[in-house]
Amino acid sequence: MPEKDLYNRILGLLCSVFEAYSAVLFLPENNSTYKLASFFSLGDNILSQCRLKPGQGLVGWILRENQPILVNDFERTGESLGYYSSEKREKIKAFMGCPLEQGHGALCLDTKRSHSFSTKDQKILHQFALLIQDLQKDISLNHGTNREKHYYACLQTLHVLRLHYRRWSDYLHAFLCTLSQYTDFPYCFFASRDSAGNGYFLEGANREIFPSRDFQGKKFNIEEGLVGWVFRNNTMLHSSNSENSNLSNRILNHSIKLPELQSAICLPIMVHMRTRAVLVLADHRRHEFSKEEKKFLQMVTEYLSLFLENLYLKSKLREA
Repeated sequence: MPEKDLYNRILGLLCSVFEAYSAVLFLPENNSTYKLASFFSLGDNILSQCRLKPGQGLVGWILRENQPILVNDFERTGESLGYYSSEKREKIKAFMGCPLEQGHGALCLDTKRSHSFSTKDQKILHQFALLIQDLQKDISLNHGTNREKHYYACLQTLHVLRLHYRRWSDYLHAFLCTLSQYTDFPYCFFASRDSAGNGYFLEGANREIFPSRDFQGKKFNIEEGLVGWVFRNNTMLHSSNSENSNLSNRILNHSIKLPELQSAICLPIMVHMRTRAVLVLADHRRHEFSKEEKKFLQMVTEYLSLFLENLYLKSKLREA
């Protein structure tokens, strides 16, 4: 069952147990904002896209202070809940909420009945909050296991490609297509350094990335763009688009605009202790790179580095 459906069932059960009007669950969206992850209400006035900051209204107070709260005379407090489009119309009389551990959110109830909640009720609500936290841990563990299996399957597939493709260009194209498929990045391309070391070419891609074929075979200055930075610094770089910067123009250089991109990661391919190539994955959607994902992509680049090392040694043996 999807995570949100589990939360919805728990909140529906909460409303039934406490004869509440609405039950809401806020979970962290980022370092400064919490989003309404799930809710159950007898009305239709809940702001389904509600986001609150710590300290904003009664729910925000719980998130900031990491303390439970019980209000049985809500009308006199003059406080705001923040998750209704019109609180006056709802005429809420009582409110109760408790935090999830370690700032992981807040679980709250409200009702139109006066003096409805007790300290005993608050203890029961705390047990429901602990239940939600246990579910989150189980779901996270299950997601982690499935993700590891997915990454392992990708590495296996990449490993056997060398048995099916003898030409480097064919192998590289299959490699990039496979990586794009398993990581769900629509753009995956490979930039290789020229012999002089002051420029690079785009040697392969999983799909057409240039708006015009006139740029095919173009040599790029290693002093420009995010790819050039990785060549110079031998370090992985990931970036997301912001209001003040156009990521599509920054990956290569400002004169060439790639398709509209919101996020990208550039990984150095090391051969003989020097960055000889850069692997780039890009997406038109915003993407947060997890530690597990970055570790997996580093494993991919290490495998590709070893593959290129072996190709280089084989060519030297043939020459000898």
